[in-house]
This record gives sequence, C-alpha cells and structure tokens, in this order.
Amino acid sequence: MVSAVSVPTWLRDSLLPTVVLVLGAMLLVRFVHWIGGLHRASIDARIREQIESGVIVSEESKRSRAVSEAVEWTATAVTFVVAIVLAIDLLGVPLTTLVAPATVAGVAIGFGAQQVVGDLLAGFFLFAEHQFGFGDVIRLSMPGQTTGITGTVEELTLRVTKLRTAGGELVIVPNSALRQVTNLSKDWSRAVVDVPIPVEEDLEEVTTLLRGVLDTMKQDARWHDRLLGNPVIAGVETIDVGYVRLRLIARTLPGKQFDVERELRYRVAMALRAAGIVSPTAASGGGG
Repeated sequence: MVSAVSVPTWLRDSLLPTVVLVLGAMLLVRFVHWIGGLHRASIDARIREQIESGVIVSEESKRSRAVSEAVEWTATAVTFVVAIVLAIDLLGVPLTTLVAPATVAGVAIGFGAQQVVGDLLAGFFLFAEHQFGFGDVIRLSMPGQTTGITGTVEELTLRVTKLRTAGGELVIVPNSALRQVTNLSKDWSRAVVDVPIPVEEDLEEVTTLLRGVLDTMKQDARWHDRLLGNPVIAGVETIDVGYVRLRLIARTLPGKQFDVERELRYRVAMALRAAGIVSPTAASGGGG
C-alpha cells in the first residue's frame, strides 16, 4: 500500500508522466492518420486523373496506396504497444511480474484470434506478392469457379479487402477468406462479344459488315486510346439451332473491357439493324 506521504510523489513522478505519455501516443496516432490520409488523397487524385485520361494506372500507384495503409496500421499498432509497456513501467508495476499472466493471456488470445492472425498473414502476402491493389477490378470466387463477386478494390489493408460492386454495394472480405482472386485489370484486359447470326444469312457479308464496325470503332478518337491493337473477328464460336455465334475480341486497357463490350454490342446492333439482319429471338446475346 502506498503511504499518505508518498501519494503526492507518486502522482507527480508516476501518474502524471503516464497520462502525458498516453496523450502523446494518442496525438501521435492522430498525426500518423492525418499524414496517411493526405498521402492517400494525393495518390487517389493521381489514379483518378490517370483513369479519366485513359492512361493505364501504374502498378506503382496501386502499391503505394496499399503500402501507405499498411504502414499507417503498423505504426499505430507499434505506438500503442510501446505506450502501454512504458505506461506500465512508469506506474511502477514490475514487468517481470506480468510475464506469467501475459503468457496465459497470450495463449488465450492466440486461440481466440486465430482468424485475425490468418487475416494479417494473408494480407502480408497480398502486399508482398503484389496480387492486386487499389483501383484494380477483381473477381472473388471459390476455387475452380468462374462466377463470383466482381468489383473495384477501394481499400486494401492487412486484415480486409473492400470491393465496390457495379451496383454500388461495398463488399468487405477478410483476407484469409480469399480463396480464388481473378485480377481483371492486370496489365491488359480482353473484351469478348458473341453475336448471334441467323443461319440463312451470308456469313461472308456479315463478317465484312462486322469488320467495318470494328475498324470504325478503332478509328474513333473516343475509343482509340482504350483499344490495344485492332479488334478481330475470331470466327464462328458455336453452331446452334437456327443461328451461329460469331465472336469478336478486342484487347483493351486494364478494367476497360466492360465499357468496350457495351460499345461493341451497341455498334453491332445498330449495324445489323441497318442491314436488315434480325438476330434470332432464341439467342441471349453473349459476352465476355
């Protein structure tokens, strides 16, 4: 028990420095968050500018934003851990007496926080291997499947990945739950459109018509910079009852394949209608 005479001394030499230490740690964490927010805002502005100008978003920009979040999270955690250890020491509690309780607590927390540890390890490898980054369009699915959740990476931390879907929903997935990730905006993308054509039509004439559509789109200034090379007609993809499917393929900038596919479908539909070619009602109209 602390005697009455030593209480003022303890308050001055132990409690007051501890309070100042805790407040300093909180201010330092706020400062780290502020600096991190400014850095990410600068990177976000640069990425948006690259996207709006039709330039490929550099991998360096994506990694910089992800690393910024990881560094901010790590700095915050280290600051709090160091502050707690120093506060305990300033209060006069012998650290050696906390070894046994800390060991027991560590084991208990270890069993209860296996999921969190798994998330952090998975997040570390995501950063180390540059699998995807901020602004990438990815698809999350189970191994072996080609369907799943598709969206744009809005935030990537050591623990979770946040996706914004085309419908506007924000999907938050723990990193340890990522089983199969398909990066749809890595280096380049491919737009694929299947066009159903009635079997009675002259395929040579239809192919010539579609080739003219592709050439016109390539020469269009709005789409020229989004296309990497000339779009091509791959040929007959399938033969069904009453119609065949011609496949159109175009290499595009990363993440622009969906815009290119929509524009291709629109131009092809208008060209077929102008030529008097009616797609069979049984066809669903494909897509990549």
